[in-house]
This record gives sequence, C-alpha cells and structure tokens, in this order.
Amino acid sequence: MAYIFLDESGDLGFTFGKKSSKYFVITFMFVENKGPIEKVIKKVARNLSKKELKRYVGVLHACKEKPKTRIKILSNLNSKDIAVISIYLNKRKVYTKLQDEKHVLYNYVTNILLDRLFTKKLISINSPIFMIASRRETNKFLNKNFKDYLKTQVKNNHKLDIHIEIKPPSSEKCLQAVDFICWAIYQKRENNDKKYFDLIKQKVVEESPLFP
Repeated sequence: MAYIFLDESGDLGFTFGKKSSKYFVITFMFVENKGPIEKVIKKVARNLSKKELKRYVGVLHACKEKPKTRIKILSNLNSKDIAVISIYLNKRKVYTKLQDEKHVLYNYVTNILLDRLFTKKLISINSPIFMIASRRETNKFLNKNFKDYLKTQVKNNHKLDIHIEIKPPSSEKCLQAVDFICWAIYQKRENNDKKYFDLIKQKVVEESPLFP
C-alpha cells in the first residue's frame, strides 16, 4: 500500500509584509509502511517534559515546538524509508487571477505536485494509493471539491485511481511528521534558514518553484 501525506506552510494571503508570508510551500511525504513514522512521533511525544506535556493535546506542531524537538523528529525521520517532494510559490509571482481564487490555486498546485509524483514514478502504482491531506478547511463543499478535482485529474492524466481523505493531524501521526518536513522547507525559503532542512534533505527528491 502506498501513502501520500500532504501538508503546507505559509499562507495564501497576498497582503505582503507582516500580514502575509513571502512563500507558500506544499509538501508530499510518501511511505509504504506508516508504522515506523508513527513511532517517531509517539516516541518524541512520550519524552516531552512535564511543562511541555501541559500544552500537548495529541499533536506535535513544528512551529510551536522547541528546537530540540524539531531536531529530534527530523533526524529520526531522516533514517526512515520515506521520500519527499515539494513545491514552493514565490507569491509575488502568482498571477493576479489566481490570487483572487485561493481555493483554485491550492487545488491547482496540489495537482501539479501529484502530476510530478506520478510522472517521475516516485511511488508504486501496483498497489492502492491513499492520499491523506491535513485538514485546512471546515467547509464541506470546498473539501469535496478538492477531493473530486484531484481524483478526476489523476484518473484522466494517469489512468489511476487514488483514495483521498482529509484528516486532522490529531488523528494521523504521519501528518504531524510531514508538518515538520514542510516547515523545514518553508524556513529555508521564507527565512533563509537551512539548519532544519539540512537534517532531512537526503529524503527530498524534488523541491522546485511553481512560478520561477
């Protein structure tokens, strides 16, 4: 069984400055066996200090954790059988029409990443393919539109079926793992800080801009 886990960092606002990020990053992590990745998250959570446990509600989130926790998770993930592919947007180069249609832009970028994934044959197509996205919307219509659009695109372009679910990170440990990876890539782009990215870069198969 093949699993694709999806998360993003940054925002899709276009009020540049303090209100909006310069970059928006979407990242896929793919694995065939979820177990070892789940164990990484569970082990780190078990070793949190008493102070950290007070605010721990079943989710480790990269932007909220201490550097030592980020380093521990990324270093452990780097030793696991995973592969990562990511797209980043320099938002100043995004077409004005797409800036006004944020949901369309998000679906469009995710589909491009899926297309690269299948074109480069980075994942086995001989077993069921499950894509699990971190929940970013509560609107049922937008979530259904996201799933239907991607399923149709994969079917039309690659003659494949893909199962898509949208879950909160609290219910799927691997979404917490890809959150740390995506955050590390985002830090590299947004803040020119590579120290976290360097911990996981061996697993990054592709990291490319959408609008060069």
